[in-house]
Amino acid sequence: MQGKMVIVTGGGSGLGRAVALALATAGASVAIVELDAAAASAVVAEIEAAGGAAFSVIGDITTRESAAALVDAAVAKAGRIDGLCNCAGVYPRKPILDISDADWDFSFSVNVRGLYDVSIAVIKHMQAAGGGRIVNVASIDALKAHPKNAHYAAMKAAVVSLTKSMALACAPDNILINGVAPAGIATEKAKAAGFLPELAAQTALGRAAEPDDVADVIVFLLSDKNRYMVGETVAISGGYFIA
Repeated sequence: MQGKMVIVTGGGSGLGRAVALALATAGASVAIVELDAAAASAVVAEIEAAGGAAFSVIGDITTRESAAALVDAAVAKAGRIDGLCNCAGVYPRKPILDISDADWDFSFSVNVRGLYDVSIAVIKHMQAAGGGRIVNVASIDALKAHPKNAHYAAMKAAVVSLTKSMALACAPDNILINGVAPAGIATEKAKAAGFLPELAAQTALGRAAEPDDVADVIVFLLSDKNRYMVGETVAISGGYFIA
């Protein structure tokens, strides 16, 4: 990733933070697109302290105009764009009979439409530059049903489908688009939510993923070592889901 510039949405915490750190370690310059300015600043400082290069762009991805403005600002500052990891997302959990219209709208605005709007803004820059790589973060819940997050699972299934369509549209421009579908990741939020022990008990490896377990796969997909994967969504579940 030496000399590359990659945007990571939601890079201030959880998987996004791990991806940003892994990219910086691999030599990329990282633009962290975040709503939480303090969290973004902390990750930028962490990367810089380790000798890497990073900067933050603060704002909301839930409208097309704001998403495009964030991408334009990142590209203007860095002078180029080589990759995008769509990590930003929300993880609502409710019994299926309790999901409100507001729950549906909020989940869709971040997990699907926000991802799409950021991607479209990035693709326009990549077309002008001659190519790039995009990774969309879906979820194993798109492939394996769960009774307490139906709307989240539906949104992540949409991400899997959207990844395929975007990949077909953009491959002729040398833009390789793929996705990842992680199972439970041992982020601080997931640990606090308390569902990881149950998930680990159903996983062949006997544990939830560490953020780096997923981040390393994403770095590969964003790198020039990925030359021939297009439109795939890679399940990263430790054996929780085996098709």
